[in-house]
Amino acid sequence: MPITDADPQNTATPMVSADGIPLKRALNRALRRQKLRALALVAPLLLFILISFVAPIGDMLFRSVENSIVVETLPRTVRALRGYDPATGQIPSEAVFDAFYTDFVIAEGRKLHTRLGTRLNYEYSGLSSLFRSTGRDVKKFGTKVYAKDFAAADPAFADAGQWAAWMADKANTAALPKTTSAYTGWASMIVEAKDGDPASKKPADIVYTALYQDLAAGATPANMPKVDVSGFEKISLLDEFAKSDEKWVSLDTWRTIKTFSGALTDGYFLNAIDMLQGPQGIEARPESQQVYLKLFWRTMVLSVTITATCILLGYPIAWLMANLPARSANVLMILVLLPFWTSLLVRTSAWKVLLQQQGVINDLLVWIGLVADDNRLQLIQNATGTTIAMTHILLPFMVLPLYSVMKTIPPSYLRAAKSLGATNWTAFWRVYFPQSLPGIGAGSILVFILAIGYYITPELVGGTQGVFISNRIAYHISTSLNWGLAAALGSILLVLVLVLYWMYDRMVGIDNVKLGG
Repeated sequence: MPITDADPQNTATPMVSADGIPLKRALNRALRRQKLRALALVAPLLLFILISFVAPIGDMLFRSVENSIVVETLPRTVRALRGYDPATGQIPSEAVFDAFYTDFVIAEGRKLHTRLGTRLNYEYSGLSSLFRSTGRDVKKFGTKVYAKDFAAADPAFADAGQWAAWMADKANTAALPKTTSAYTGWASMIVEAKDGDPASKKPADIVYTALYQDLAAGATPANMPKVDVSGFEKISLLDEFAKSDEKWVSLDTWRTIKTFSGALTDGYFLNAIDMLQGPQGIEARPESQQVYLKLFWRTMVLSVTITATCILLGYPIAWLMANLPARSANVLMILVLLPFWTSLLVRTSAWKVLLQQQGVINDLLVWIGLVADDNRLQLIQNATGTTIAMTHILLPFMVLPLYSVMKTIPPSYLRAAKSLGATNWTAFWRVYFPQSLPGIGAGSILVFILAIGYYITPELVGGTQGVFISNRIAYHISTSLNWGLAAALGSILLVLVLVLYWMYDRMVGIDNVKLGG
């Protein structure tokens, strides 16, 4: 008998759970709950990684290209320089110097001009002292005559309260753009930097200078005294800056300010690789100023040397620990871990005592007769001292991964190889050593990455020939306060590590790295 659509045997009834919910929907709900539960368990770790790792790296990358100090300190000058092209071979116009004068006086009042000079000095040597000396001279500029002339024309111009009322009038501010800008900047400086009241202080010379420039350009403020400025003595601010220092009429000075007037810059990265923005574009710094590429090269070479030394010293130690009886292995383990229980500074200071020419090691070599007393070895304040001290510090990071891997290698493999006729060397090289390679890989990664980031030990024992790039990063962070350059150096170092990690993964395979098991 054929089955029809109306036959109950042809009815497809979905499977349901005990509570009547379709089984497929119930399974999806259960899986979703499991995923949410797993995410909740992992969330604290993810949050920790974001806060302690991702965010600092992001901040470092931003600082390496951020250049807001120029535009924030010299906002009017930056706007005036938009139409200026240093390629013409000419210095900026008088209008640029007018804007620069206002910005400089306000920056000097805020004590920001020295910071700006220090920043630009990294791009063009001598600007730091230029900004500092001009900060002392700018108060002596001939623009003081404008305040006298306006006060002579109308005593109200010498009244601080009257100025506050004028600058609160929208009609005046619309008619006097330069004056309004100068007064607003000066008033903000008085309030924020000097904790004063602009309404009780006579405006600075920059305000009277700006007022003269506005009126000379034909401005007619409706609610201020009418003053004819045609008889006023005109002060050339270009000449005033030139009198302060001839570098202000140098093309290189303004090319530097123009080049680094943007909010973002590649200057820090160029400095980090001993390059600069020159008249013809990007060019290498003079050889006498090239520092960082040498430091990068030295860091990589010494880190590789330290890693290789740790392998040579750590491999036999790890082998002994893996093959000695438990009691002897434990004693050796304590000796390996002993550096962890001692302060890094104490260990480094001890090496300073041991390695100096009149130190214990040289005394021992002289006593044995290997070295003449008048020809003692120079073991400190150079790359040798850095290598020795850091090898001692980082050796446990090589020994422990090696030991954990070697402990898992069955001794029966070597006995089987020897029973088949292999010599001790052949059995070790063909059977034992390949199985220990994952431990060598893990230890090498740990030691190398830790080595390139060390700066305390190289600083204390390395001298001028044994310091790492990390020492310069620490210097710019804590001493020179050039965080942009420090961030650029750190970013390049991070990229180098990632490239080396990628190369290691391509040649060896990161999956072959083991810490044991």
